[in-house]
Amino acid sequence: MTILHFIRHGETEWNVAGRIQGQSDVPLSPRGHEQARELADRLAGSKIGAIWSSDLRRALDTARPLAERLGLEVHVAPALRERDFGDNEGKHDDEVFPFRPLAYWRDPDTTHPNGESRRDVWNRVAAFLDELLADPPAKEIALVTHGGPIRNGVAYLQQEEIESLAWRTFANVSVTTVEL
Repeated sequence: MTILHFIRHGETEWNVAGRIQGQSDVPLSPRGHEQARELADRLAGSKIGAIWSSDLRRALDTARPLAERLGLEVHVAPALRERDFGDNEGKHDDEVFPFRPLAYWRDPDTTHPNGESRRDVWNRVAAFLDELLADPPAKEIALVTHGGPIRNGVAYLQQEEIESLAWRTFANVSVTTVEL
């Protein structure tokens, strides 16, 4: 059995301001750094034997205190990046979300201008998970990432269909565990 712990990065100023981050490389806020240290304390007694992180610094800076606490290195995986929201990155949620019909947000193939679709994220996260799980480096693995990859990764592992994927939110430094 392999256990995956999907961990959302710590708080950023853009989280607080309600800005769309996507693949913009936004740093952790002071509270986000504190959350990363608290996460490391919380998981210090775990049996996590490997840590993978998105290459965006908000995820890396969340992963590093945990890795240090557990005596592990952080493996960087660009596949764990958040969805590319293209031209909408940096905008406030209320500048983008209310102006599209619900069907637009549910369609897995819709993209933001110059960005990715949900299916694009699904495919890259699924390919990463398939490769990781073909030869797991440890029984318990931490994946420090973003809301979109967590949503898609958990659904993929639970054999949900992308077309019926339910919207779920994940709090900063939340841990979502999947046992396989």
